[in-house]
Amino acid sequence: MDHTSIITQVANPKEEESVSSVPDKVSQSNSSLKKHRNRSIFSPFFCCFRNYDYHVESPPPSPPNNNKPLPLPPPPEENGSLPKAPAAFLLPEVSISDYGKNCVVIDLDETLVHSSFKPIGNADFIVPVEIDGTVHQVYVLKRPHVDEFLQRMGELFECVLFTASLAKYADPVADLLDQWGVFRGRLFRESCVFHRGNYVKDLSQLGRELARVIIVDNSPASYIFHPENAVPVQSWFDDMTDTELLDLIPLFEGLSREEEVYSVLQSMRTT
Repeated sequence: MDHTSIITQVANPKEEESVSSVPDKVSQSNSSLKKHRNRSIFSPFFCCFRNYDYHVESPPPSPPNNNKPLPLPPPPEENGSLPKAPAAFLLPEVSISDYGKNCVVIDLDETLVHSSFKPIGNADFIVPVEIDGTVHQVYVLKRPHVDEFLQRMGELFECVLFTASLAKYADPVADLLDQWGVFRGRLFRESCVFHRGNYVKDLSQLGRELARVIIVDNSPASYIFHPENAVPVQSWFDDMTDTELLDLIPLFEGLSREEEVYSVLQSMRTT
């Protein structure tokens, strides 16, 4: 296994000779949302991705009311036959402390942190990862204001970490990053759907009402099945003056009070 393949990242433009642009078709609704937040630095956002096939097809429409967790199966019939097992979801039942809260799915790499196998002098964490019998050091840099962002998200939402990276890397990073127990669940690459060369996070498999789910991610390919649930963020590598996570907090404070998030996010995209 190529040791770099345990982390799913977009290319750092500073380390690339050339960066391909992303078709306008994919970026229209997301750029409108960012424009509403008056973030001028977002303009190059969709030019920072490589090795993604954005001409992907969404899955066929789901049957009506298919966006809610399935009910429990009926009890055994009189003849003793067992009912079929309920569909398995990625998340357990909502805890009592999170009951009634909306669910926020948060990406890791280039959203909350930037990690590299190359030494980073000011790394916040150095995580040893064993791959094929060899221990590699992963240098992790925290995005500015990530602590404040996570603590506030933990107060407002049921928070789930969902990354396309492997657990052997992402789990210890999350242990160091999340010192407050913000993430009620952690999902890794094996929970993604591999669709036309991309690891897609299928929100319909979470076991939560889709109208109350928000995904925060720097990669449009990750939420290609559910773009209407997305709050896109700019990929982050090492800009210590970045304030995007801090700027997002007021938006999420408002979303936490909504019984469905589609209308708010859609209105922001069309403003």
